Amino acid sequence: MKVVLISTYELGHQPFGLASPAAWLQRSGAEVTCLDLSRQPFQENAVRAADVVAFYVPMHTATRLAIRLIEPIRLLNAHAHLCFYGLYAPVNEAYLRELGVQTIVGGEFEALLADLVTRLGQQNGNGNGSRASAGATGLRNPSIALERLQFIPPDRSQLPPLRQYAHLLMPEGGFKVAGYTEASRGCKHLCRHCPIVPVYNGIFRIVQKEIVLEDIRQQVDAGAQHITFGDPDFFNGPAHALAIVELLHREFPQLTYDVTIKIEHLLQHAESLPRLRDTGCLFVTSAVESVDDSVLARLAKGHTRADFLEVVGLFRKLGLILQATFVPFTPWTSPSGYLELLKLIADQDLIENVAPIQLGIRLLIPAGSRLLELDEIRNTVGNFEASGLVYPWKHADARLDVLSERIQQLANAGDRLKRSRTDTFTLIWRAAAELAGENGGLDPAMPKTSTHGIPHFTEPWYCCAEPTQDQFVSIASDTRPQTQSDTFF
Repeated sequence: MKVVLISTYELGHQPFGLASPAAWLQRSGAEVTCLDLSRQPFQENAVRAADVVAFYVPMHTATRLAIRLIEPIRLLNAHAHLCFYGLYAPVNEAYLRELGVQTIVGGEFEALLADLVTRLGQQNGNGNGSRASAGATGLRNPSIALERLQFIPPDRSQLPPLRQYAHLLMPEGGFKVAGYTEASRGCKHLCRHCPIVPVYNGIFRIVQKEIVLEDIRQQVDAGAQHITFGDPDFFNGPAHALAIVELLHREFPQLTYDVTIKIEHLLQHAESLPRLRDTGCLFVTSAVESVDDSVLARLAKGHTRADFLEVVGLFRKLGLILQATFVPFTPWTSPSGYLELLKLIADQDLIENVAPIQLGIRLLIPAGSRLLELDEIRNTVGNFEASGLVYPWKHADARLDVLSERIQQLANAGDRLKRSRTDTFTLIWRAAAELAGENGGLDPAMPKTSTHGIPHFTEPWYCCAEPTQDQFVSIASDTRPQTQSDTFF
């Protein structure tokens, strides 16, 4: 059986979601081709020859890009069995079925993908290379698998070199080549806006530490100087996480890393934070989302504004760097609430700790979102838009929609022009002050703050957000299949 695994977009990381199933499929005897279209040209010949084409869709943007490839792939190969796997596959199952996708897999997908390919080979009478029929039976149930897997080391041999992916820019100058791995998947928590919840529903699963370490070793051998742990929350299993980073530091004392941890967990496990610092953790990303307690309660985030400020103080005391992320534009955002967010970021000297795109993000409400449990959300959103995979909504105060768009434009321009985060924040501050007018209480002249730089990636990190049309077109342009006929988009 010939299988093509495709990733369209994953924020500049070398995709674990291709490397891990590639190893499982090869072990089961399949011939696998991996295509990361954010870094590689489309391989028309591989798709023509494929029995199975499987799209990895861990994000909203990746899913929209993958959907645009269904028709052109069908034109190339009408017999290939189409599969979507990852977080955004099961929640969009109904629409994907309409588009002709036969198999949809979420959760712990590796074993199910291997089983799918084995079954398709058997149905075609020869598991060693016969063509799979487009009508062959896929795996309809379960589409979500949450059983504990015994992982095997990912196979990254077909993926582009790490130097082609996002680098970590250092404040003193220069950069670090960055790798990416996962020590766990899923999450114990049920935040209403999180795309993990509809799939894992409060469950998390670990990747065995020997597998994580072996995956990191192969990336270090390939030139990695820094590792991003892509776990939704590194402290869902703190003992597992700390054991990994301590073993990692012992073996590679010069290697640095970053993790993502909830504000709630940073406080619950504050005694463990020095161990992160001492084992090479350069920064911790935390989804703060809002500094308005009423909004945080609606999102079921599990922390308050005071908790966030306590973590800011704790990190300063320990000498750790906090990278805060936000979803500042929600149906509950008011002009005064947005201005308060900017003031707090400036007052707490966090301007360089917040990527400018974070200040323009609008709340994403995809299929399956727990936000739809709220009457006020159901009464706010429009009908589901299949083309965008979202429930659209607008602010009651139309000025906030205008401001969100303006800030996204400023953030995107700042990224293209290589402005500092402080310079872009200054422009965002002025735009918000202009919206507020004379009675807004925001001085157009931003208060003086320090401009200490912090490490950050060459591609901005964000989630739970719908990309602007400009962002989507830019990403789509970067990932469009490059073929001689050039007929795909």
